Amino acid sequence: MRRGPFRDGVFRSALHEPRTAVVLGRWLGAALVVCFLTGLLSHLLQDPTGRLAGLLPARPVNGYRVTQGLHVVSGIAAVPLLGAKLWTVYPRLFEWPPVRSAAHALERLGIAVLVAALLLELFTGLLNTLQWYPWPFPFRQTHFWVGWLATGGLLVHLAAKAPLIARNWRRPRLTVPGRRAFLTSVAAAVGAVTLTTAGQSVAWLRPLNLLAPRRPDLGPQGLPVNRTAAQAGTVEVPAGWRLRVDGPRPYEIGLDELARLPQHEAVLPIACVEGWSASARWGGVRVAELMARAGAPAGSAVRVTSLEEEGPYRVMEMPAQYVDDPLTLLALRVDGETLDADHGFPARVIAPNRPGVLQTKWVARLEVSR
Repeated sequence: MRRGPFRDGVFRSALHEPRTAVVLGRWLGAALVVCFLTGLLSHLLQDPTGRLAGLLPARPVNGYRVTQGLHVVSGIAAVPLLGAKLWTVYPRLFEWPPVRSAAHALERLGIAVLVAALLLELFTGLLNTLQWYPWPFPFRQTHFWVGWLATGGLLVHLAAKAPLIARNWRRPRLTVPGRRAFLTSVAAAVGAVTLTTAGQSVAWLRPLNLLAPRRPDLGPQGLPVNRTAAQAGTVEVPAGWRLRVDGPRPYEIGLDELARLPQHEAVLPIACVEGWSASARWGGVRVAELMARAGAPAGSAVRVTSLEEEGPYRVMEMPAQYVDDPLTLLALRVDGETLDADHGFPARVIAPNRPGVLQTKWVARLEVSR
């Protein structure tokens, strides 16, 4: 007989039962599927490789803003859902005997891996929205692979529990006292968390943006900044800055000369991996026109190099479909004002449907890469 806090009969709530767990599992599963699929897209857009780079669409303009907003919103919503789900099923962790067979041992091991992966994924993802990384491992790569581990563990768990899920999928005739109130409370908690955080990416929810990590309307020139000029070491732009454009007919061009070229404007968002986004009216020269002047044929990809001395995105590869898009600019202005140093003075790239980390600031060089 077991003794102590986990003895038989200690878990008295009637809500530690399969039907409640199945309902919560459906909600949690939906949030995790959205989070996983949008996370895959985010990873692909940030780090396109091989032939996939040529398949990424430059339109819709707000594509990354929507998908990354959904990624963060669904991830935050999954936090209270996972807590409620674990509370419902945790008595099963202390069932006796702890292992009844080899198959049972494998099932419990799979659950342990699943729970650990989900907790790590949601915990690190939540701290990433705050740009706080109190761990020694690289966030983005770890987040990507743990996402696959959690998804695989979830599929195995669903397969193992399929008969139990099928028996409790429909609403039973007998209602457990308190179940409806408990599920309503969980739904209300998820709704409250979503409404008070989604405003960082959903403009019409901005008045409710009480718990979100970022305010998209705060920052130099009314736009947030992740990496400042001081952090990048670009506060002092070299005297006589000139943009180097490399192609069959390479040339250099200064800021005054850029301002005399045909100017264009585009309303485009800055959308960052942390989930926040904000639109602005950008003005400058089309990248396609700058590259055509260097003799680059249409359909050429471009490598963009920043003035900053180091950083994972100091050099950025821009696939041809973005280069050729008329909305892709070498921006010199934002909302009619000369770029602030923190927004990339003297010039930055702005393109549709791209992560913020690839909207390179403090541009020093454009060159045909292939």
